[in-house]
Amino acid sequence: MTDLVPVRRALYVSAALGTLVLGALFAGPALAQRKEGPPRAGVDFSYSPIVKKAAPGVVNVYVRGRVQNPPLSNDPFIQRFLGEFLGMPEERVQSSLGSGVIVSPQGIVVTNTHVVKVGGTAEIKVALADRREFDAKVILQDEKSDIAVLRIEGNGPFPYLEFDDSDVLEVGDQVLAIGNPFGIGQTVTSGIISALARTEVTKSGVQMFIQTDAAINPGNSGGALVDMTGKVVGINTAIFTRSGGSHGVGFAIPSNLVKLYVESAVSGRKIERPWLGAKLDGVTRELAEALGLERVSGALVSSVSSRGPAAQAGLEPGDVIVKVDGYEVVDDRAIGYRLMTKGIGNTSRFDVVRKGRRVAVDIALRSAPVPSRDDVRNLSGQHPLDGARVANLVPAITDELGINEQEGVVILEMERTAVAARLGFRPGDVVQQVGRTRIDNVVTLEAALRERPRVWQIVLKRGNQTLQVQLPAG
Repeated sequence: MTDLVPVRRALYVSAALGTLVLGALFAGPALAQRKEGPPRAGVDFSYSPIVKKAAPGVVNVYVRGRVQNPPLSNDPFIQRFLGEFLGMPEERVQSSLGSGVIVSPQGIVVTNTHVVKVGGTAEIKVALADRREFDAKVILQDEKSDIAVLRIEGNGPFPYLEFDDSDVLEVGDQVLAIGNPFGIGQTVTSGIISALARTEVTKSGVQMFIQTDAAINPGNSGGALVDMTGKVVGINTAIFTRSGGSHGVGFAIPSNLVKLYVESAVSGRKIERPWLGAKLDGVTRELAEALGLERVSGALVSSVSSRGPAAQAGLEPGDVIVKVDGYEVVDDRAIGYRLMTKGIGNTSRFDVVRKGRRVAVDIALRSAPVPSRDDVRNLSGQHPLDGARVANLVPAITDELGINEQEGVVILEMERTAVAARLGFRPGDVVQQVGRTRIDNVVTLEAALRERPRVWQIVLKRGNQTLQVQLPAG
């Protein structure tokens, strides 16, 4: 079975490998004698100049967090009868390691959110290529993009890497991956750009990934993918693997998206995703043939909001978006990336196929309307959703959460001790029916929850799943 895994590694692996390396280093005196390699004149090409430029700006990231054990281990009954077998303190230490890239002389570091998010109170250290170590602080982390930004707590200037334009990459371009695989220390691997605009790597609605065959392994998360100028074109984040190691299928977040998060972290301004005001779907083979499309790609406009930018610009249901600003659209998920990297306040040109004809539509990018107080409710009472904060499916909320549902009410958050949380409801769940009542908004939800049935019957959407929940009342 092939799995997609984030490329970080637990610290104990580093220790084990460290033992292996030390054993090799002290195996015998012969190993201490260095042999000279072939003359440099005999080498047609070397990556050495690029590595010398880029490697100092790539760091190892070590994270150590204290995490509370689950309530079960603190239960007096469990402690009394199984305590000696559990052997678990109230807190446990969770550690991980990965890589990061310094992108400014002031010590701003980019890495992956899954590297630094270990739970509890985390202590983060970064180790530079010159062996200096510093504490670091998270100043931004975003789970959807898997991008985190740190600030080194030390005096600069620090060695750093510049970003290059990831949109100019072509399949076949040579790249280097620099990181800390398996915790053994900084390592450089080479390869090419294997593919561009990969959108099926994660469930995020705005992600497009660069695919490379440069070897990426656990511990490489957050490391640099650099081009032949020594500039960053991507942040390594995941691999497809059957064994846990590299099989030549690695993925990196494009630098053009990473730059947005760095700018947001430094300026303190929140990243706003442009609002299109249209529901998009993928293009099937049958639809592509019917429309005479050259390939099975693009994004089908299934509906538009009457007050949204798409409708105001003339986009219509049934249109198939094939290009945005000259870039081919692979599927509906690629649209979010293109709009985000273009930015609010700009205009994007959409090339669409409409009834067999090519049409150009210019859409002014703006933020979604801010939800009103009437769109949000804090629920309380004798019902399963007690303690949940819910909201209508207005554009600002659905865009932020990546929800495509048109009907229902979404759960925004809840306390861990709330009734709703204990019953298994989650943030992002869309409640669509309570009993026989279809839920259109927070008002109808509140009314339905005032009923007193013998059994609560709730229908909700969780991702692509429709769940039917039955809970006894009282």
